[in-house]
Amino acid sequence: MNEKQQSLLLESAARFPPPKGVKLSYGTAGFRADASLLESTVFRVGILAALRSLKTGSVIGLMITASHNQESDNGVKVADPSGGMLTQDWEPFADAIANAPDPHSLLQLIIEFAKKEDIGFEGRQPAEVLLGRDTRPSGEALLDAAKQGITSIVGAIGTDMGVVTTPQLHWMVRARNRGMEASESSYFHQLSSSFRCLMDLKPEGIRKNGDDNALVVDGADGVGGEKLEHFKKMLTELCIEVRNRGDGMLNEGVGADYVQKEKVAPRGFGPADAGLRCASLDGDADRLVYFSVILNESNKIELVDGDKILSLFALFIKEQLSILNDGESKKDNDSYQAHLGVVQTAYANGASTDYLKEMGLEVVLTPTGVKYLHEKAAEFDIGIYFEANGHGTILFSEAYLCRLESTHKTLLSTSEGSAKQKAASRLLAVSQLINQAMGDALSGLLLVEVILQYMGWSICRWNQLYHDLPSRQLKVKVGDRTAVVTANAETLAVQPVGIQEAINAEIAKYPRGRCFIRPSGTEDVVRVYAEATTQDAADGLASSVATLVDQYLGYGTA
Repeated sequence: MNEKQQSLLLESAARFPPPKGVKLSYGTAGFRADASLLESTVFRVGILAALRSLKTGSVIGLMITASHNQESDNGVKVADPSGGMLTQDWEPFADAIANAPDPHSLLQLIIEFAKKEDIGFEGRQPAEVLLGRDTRPSGEALLDAAKQGITSIVGAIGTDMGVVTTPQLHWMVRARNRGMEASESSYFHQLSSSFRCLMDLKPEGIRKNGDDNALVVDGADGVGGEKLEHFKKMLTELCIEVRNRGDGMLNEGVGADYVQKEKVAPRGFGPADAGLRCASLDGDADRLVYFSVILNESNKIELVDGDKILSLFALFIKEQLSILNDGESKKDNDSYQAHLGVVQTAYANGASTDYLKEMGLEVVLTPTGVKYLHEKAAEFDIGIYFEANGHGTILFSEAYLCRLESTHKTLLSTSEGSAKQKAASRLLAVSQLINQAMGDALSGLLLVEVILQYMGWSICRWNQLYHDLPSRQLKVKVGDRTAVVTANAETLAVQPVGIQEAINAEIAKYPRGRCFIRPSGTEDVVRVYAEATTQDAADGLASSVATLVDQYLGYGTA
């Protein structure tokens, strides 16, 4: 970095002094805080995004959102060339520059990091960053800060994609780096055309209920509701009513996070909606849950969460693979059995994991966090992951997609219209409909809808796949959360010594009892999760294990 480049960066950084006494940390959700504290951080993340673009020689994304947080908050996160999250290797650098006390300290960090990463500033393809924001009032000013951060790296370009959902921006980054058009219209076109293809491939003779095509969606008063209101005009096969599409306070008594945690109907839904199929998006449309309002129960609902969405997707994919492999022998040189895997965390309800295993599916657990789920799912030919909160997607490996396209081409020429050819077509259409960059409530919603029609299922029938075990989550304040060390995807506590044996003794007292502890990633608390056959039993198990945690290293239940 020459003197002129350094001078430009120092001059720009001086306009965005960091707030005093505030320390921020980059996690799965990027940086999040009250919007009034974020201008300096967003400016600096703009610099990071430009550097990442120079390092990779690819287009990078920068999204300004706080997802399901309250409207006064905001946040910023970076999308890597694949459309996935920023590589974990760069997170310490993000923390360091966000918390640098002054422009000169910031410059020194950038120079040292650029040297370490061998990032050249001259003679390379200019950096390019796609920018997006959600509907929060603070988004416009923060977007300007991000642009100034990007352009403080000489030659870097920040392209404003406007108000978009988080999954749309990640999709656009992935598309651009694959040489495709990256625009909202191309996103909607890909989703609607693949959805239509799947609708056309429904089996004949599936009995329909009167409300099969009717869907009521809670848009969380965020960007997802606005986009779906526009997008639904392209979806003539469905009758979608969008509520909470921006006329109320973002995420206040609405949205997938609220519905999933509180297990009540969102604002604008009530007894009159009993019997209807309903869905809820979160604030930036990367989470999706379904629900039905219970008759004569005011705002109580039957929740259909991310675990059930995963189960629906897994059953459908498994069925298509079974059709495709019908009559094929594993010993056949020409046959190929796709490796299908389902990925969950320990927080997935035990009833869902048991059900998936009973269906003959391979289930793998990872530590908590989307980055772990996504990474593990990518190891399969087809990997499906979801969290109960409604965030998840399906990943198809490039190698398997090439094989599937070749198989489909052969089937079209030899047996067009056969069950095998249709199964291959469905799998290819799913790979186009689902957002493989990240969890996407809009694409996920369309896949749910088409599978329900394919199966001929109502939301009630879907929800009866299995019955969740009652569960309870507690937090215990501790002096040092790092004293708890876990293994086996956080299901076993190996430190402090002896605590797991004590937990096992408590679990043994309850039928179908399951319990684990894990340290929080952000605060000095240990989280306790317990489930059992009754709510009283789950409460009792959680309480007794929380007491154990307190005895070993705590201050008391939070």
